[in-house]
Amino acid sequence: MKMLLTGNEAIARGAYEAGCLVACAYPGTPSTEILENVSKYKEIKSEWSTNEKVALEVAAGAAIAGARALASMKHVGLNVAADPLFTIAYEGVNGGLVIITADEPGMHSSQNEQDNRIYAYHAKIAMVEPSDSQECKDFVKEAFNISETYDTPVLVRVTTRVCHSKSIVELEERIDAKVKDYAKDTSKYIMVPANSKRKHVEIENERIPKLRDYSNSTLLNRIEYNSKKIGIITSGISYHHAKEVFGQEASYLKIGFSYPLPDKLIREFAEQVETLYVIEENEPYIETFVRSMGIDCIGKDLLPLCGELSPEIIRKALLKEEDQEAYTLDMSIPMRPPALCAGCPHRGIFYEVGKYKDKIISTTDIGCYTLGMAPPLGVGDTCICMGAGITAGIGFDRVNELAERGKKVFGFVGDSTFFHSGITGLIDAVYNGSDMTVVILDNRITAMTGHQENPGTGKNIVGLEAPMVDIETLVKAIGVKEENIRVVDPYKLDETKKAVKDAYESDELFVIITKQPCALIKEVQRERRGLHCQVNQEKCRKCKACLRIGCPAISFDGEIVTIDETQCNGCTICLQVCPFNAIEYFDERR
Repeated sequence: MKMLLTGNEAIARGAYEAGCLVACAYPGTPSTEILENVSKYKEIKSEWSTNEKVALEVAAGAAIAGARALASMKHVGLNVAADPLFTIAYEGVNGGLVIITADEPGMHSSQNEQDNRIYAYHAKIAMVEPSDSQECKDFVKEAFNISETYDTPVLVRVTTRVCHSKSIVELEERIDAKVKDYAKDTSKYIMVPANSKRKHVEIENERIPKLRDYSNSTLLNRIEYNSKKIGIITSGISYHHAKEVFGQEASYLKIGFSYPLPDKLIREFAEQVETLYVIEENEPYIETFVRSMGIDCIGKDLLPLCGELSPEIIRKALLKEEDQEAYTLDMSIPMRPPALCAGCPHRGIFYEVGKYKDKIISTTDIGCYTLGMAPPLGVGDTCICMGAGITAGIGFDRVNELAERGKKVFGFVGDSTFFHSGITGLIDAVYNGSDMTVVILDNRITAMTGHQENPGTGKNIVGLEAPMVDIETLVKAIGVKEENIRVVDPYKLDETKKAVKDAYESDELFVIITKQPCALIKEVQRERRGLHCQVNQEKCRKCKACLRIGCPAISFDGEIVTIDETQCNGCTICLQVCPFNAIEYFDERR
């Protein structure tokens, strides 16, 4: 049977067909849909993990126990999982262990565009790179075989275009990969220095040479000879871009197994072509290896190091040809910068904290609430990584003390991010006596990646009831004084305003927890359908106070202020900030 699948759906299908039994992930674009689709296969025990480190450690434990296991994450998630990755690389596996890294050239939804192919080289583990959905399925299945054959974790590196593009996939039956027997082996699975030293030597002298032999012989790496005037070494989505530009006018060495790289195959191919190009996104990973072999090639001297590649970019860089636009628009499309959604529960707290923005430092985090930095709210001085909304704030707090700046620090973190890596930061703040304010934005979901469950939602990945971790109780248990904790409804500006004032005036560690579900959760949308606000034009004085909350449902065309009822969900924040009572609340459910 054939189906049209995205790369992420195909990866999930490959895990199913390979007999995978355990799969773990933390959601992150462009990888999120992998585990969402894996969870549809009842034969696989699927879990949203609190973070990527936990996901890999759970999968590694399952693999050592004898099951085929998978851990999935976006590229920056592998940074979080790097600690177990480098040691698991030494230990090896029992059942197969496959790790998905979804890289993002172009940074459409990410804070950097690191090239995680370097991780395979650095950790000395096998790596495969599919270029379309069929290969996503097939390569994941082969990755499990490679893992068990060569006693290594296998990194499957995909990118945004591969994850989200659709193509035809030939489906096959699931194999029954039995759970392997587990035998205690402390010399293999306990990495004390004596064992680690021996395992490192084994990796260098045994595993990598065997993997390189495999790389030179596997069909995952293949030569396609056409005209030999031009030869192209490429991998991933760049293979399809290159074929679109050069077609039959070039020969190709398509790299699908990319660590270790196939040295013999590369040399054979290079000897057969007149001019050799290496076409790859981001780092010159393949190019550096080719040049280290003494082979001359053209790559990043002409192709860009930053951003995604496309046929247009390749054509212009290598052939000096400009593409003719297929069509043009006879209109100017206005810019639409990202903004907090209409009715977003984060808006209220940012509006109140924003009143102090000249007196405070605000460190923010990864999530929807990063958008609080945008005008007119303007709350946000830093955004580094998951959890740093708290820990970077601690750093600022220390320097503010040393430099006697007198500025209060407000650090922001979401509920899912708090569980991911914010808890340790808050413990640090308690332990080391920080007097910053930590704002935990609990919108009852992992929102920015598409509404995945987390330990605070009361449901697991398949929607079944699960224990709900209470953030307030956890904050108290960590050691924050009860009198310094405020739990507020951010739609109610009076209580939010008072909490912010109390926090600003406090000289001790202070925590504000805002509790209001994301406005885009389907159940919430159903409950609020029919609720909206309208501007009474007779009362409106065009003072523009309502525009200061940055709600995309409110607009001013130079003459009147209006509220788009199709966007408004009746959160009433605009109503509360209007000094002339010109905004009215309507409930059409009655």
